[in-house]
Amino acid sequence: MRSTTAVTIGVGATAAVVLGALVQAAGNDPVGTALSMAVPAEYKTLIEEAGNTCPEVSPNLLAALLTQESGFNPKAKSPVGAQGIAQFMPSTWETHGIDGNGDGKRDVWDPEDAIPSSAKYLCTIAEDVKGVPGDKQNNMLAAYNAGSVAVQKYGGVPPYKETQNYVRSITALANSGSGGGRTATTDQVATAINAAKQMIGTPYSWGGGNANGPSTGTCCSPNGRSGKSTTGFDCSGLTLYAYAKAGIALPRTAAAQYAASEPIKPGQMKPGDLVFYGSNATSIHHVGIYVGSGWMIDAPRPGTQVRYSPLDTMRDLFAVGRPTSNTNKEI
Repeated sequence: MRSTTAVTIGVGATAAVVLGALVQAAGNDPVGTALSMAVPAEYKTLIEEAGNTCPEVSPNLLAALLTQESGFNPKAKSPVGAQGIAQFMPSTWETHGIDGNGDGKRDVWDPEDAIPSSAKYLCTIAEDVKGVPGDKQNNMLAAYNAGSVAVQKYGGVPPYKETQNYVRSITALANSGSGGGRTATTDQVATAINAAKQMIGTPYSWGGGNANGPSTGTCCSPNGRSGKSTTGFDCSGLTLYAYAKAGIALPRTAAAQYAASEPIKPGQMKPGDLVFYGSNATSIHHVGIYVGSGWMIDAPRPGTQVRYSPLDTMRDLFAVGRPTSNTNKEI
């Protein structure tokens, strides 16, 4: 639907984010009949029932989508006018909204209507794009975000950064973690922070860095800077490397790392937590490792080096997440 409600937070030494739900998905395949993600209790039955509307939709996938769209906030309204827990645009709701609870009204603000409407709409667009090449689930999610016409036009997920991040993030939410996922231990956190400290002074390289350390990057950053001739790290390459040294596998991109981390409540931020920057969950563009007292270690941007930076070095601090010991798919 090309919209996600941003969570607004203060920027400063103790900045954190209020997230609507603790997301811990189970299993390697989001397509299934059981809900294994943690969701608000009042929506569990609705999601379990609506998540089996058609074979292309599962309860976990639907829960991940609702987390991404609104954080389970039934009063959410985006800057572009999307409404409710499933973030329907008014025109889309007019066409696809249903009276899910049978009370005679189709109310976009009522989760009992909006959640089953979201599942039904997913099934409708899955049918619309069933002939498009590529991963059917990715195409369905892309169509939910950008519209079926765009997916058909481009023969798959459109080349829109927002839509591509949207698909990655929801897939990671639905796939990441398992029932036994554990957050990083004190020893793992210390190992990760020490690994990042040892890289201070390493050049920034767009697309650079992996579990083994600095590497040459790719082309090109939003400003056209290439990492092909620079050995170093970009922001998510640094965090991936640091936690790999601690035995925790993170996804490659900042958005996917956010989706695969355990959300942290205000006042619970600790050294080792990942801090994410962006206007919403689908536009996360930066990640760093919190080290305490309002500082992080990060690889800021082309032309800089790995360094200590204050948390308010950027004004769009969006969320804080705690890495888990699950081995997550890289997407």
